[in-house]
Amino acid sequence: MNFNTRKWVKPEDLNANGTLFGGRLLEWIDEEAALYAIIQLENQKVVTKYMSEIDFKSSAKQGDIVEIGIEVVKFGNASLTLSCEVRNKMTHETIITISNIVMVNIGVDGHAKAHGKTQVEYVVDRLK
Repeated sequence: MNFNTRKWVKPEDLNANGTLFGGRLLEWIDEEAALYAIIQLENQKVVTKYMSEIDFKSSAKQGDIVEIGIEVVKFGNASLTLSCEVRNKMTHETIITISNIVMVNIGVDGHAKAHGKTQVEYVVDRLK
């Protein structure tokens, strides 16, 4: 799993318990999944269709740095299924896991569109 994005937990990210608000963390995950899918599918019109069970394993507090890892589970005809793990950068303790996040490639008509991809591609390889 590649951990490409880091977030610093700030006061505005906390819940009433003084730990990272789950909704904020899900917002970060959704954005990271969208960015990953946009780059893989080479289309800026990608939407989240589904997130499987979300498993909170630990919390984060103000000042912690969390890193978001994304990995491809499978390529569908018009979709890309990802998995996610978020961990504390300093302790490497897992904060949350999500087994399946389904992102759908959208065409100009607003409907699902086949993307023709079958494996992970790296931008550096496209530039050759």
